[in-house]
Amino acid sequence: MTRRVRRAERHHETDRDEAASWIDAIVEDFQKSGLLDDRTYAEARVQTMFRQGRSQRRMALELRNKGVASEDIDAALATLATEHQAHDRTAALRYVRRRRLGPYRQRAREEYRDRDLAAVARAGFDYETARRVIDAESVESLEEDFLQD
Repeated sequence: MTRRVRRAERHHETDRDEAASWIDAIVEDFQKSGLLDDRTYAEARVQTMFRQGRSQRRMALELRNKGVASEDIDAALATLATEHQAHDRTAALRYVRRRRLGPYRQRAREEYRDRDLAAVARAGFDYETARRVIDAESVESLEEDFLQD
């Protein structure tokens, strides 16, 4: 909101201090009414990122970069853990499926193995999870292995 105030300041004659007091009042009203809640935001973002196939590390990093407190991040990740037992493996499976890596790759799978492993590692998954996902014999065996654990 501060950026918008600065932009409006260029076009209109606005007092920056007065606008800052308006922003503070709006934020306070939103917090009182429950519209501005970091814990709820963190839980919603974690669910979205889980569906996208993001690792726990990546989720925590993105939320930390957004300014969410570590207690709220931990609570959101704990909620995810209670809902999905093998959430990191399920997220890795979704990530590989979405990016068409490993067994989802159409051709030259062995040629791209190291590149696929690196992509999964950069996404924040541990080596064992990355290796299991990329080295799976087939899509069926991967889904069976990861979804039944």
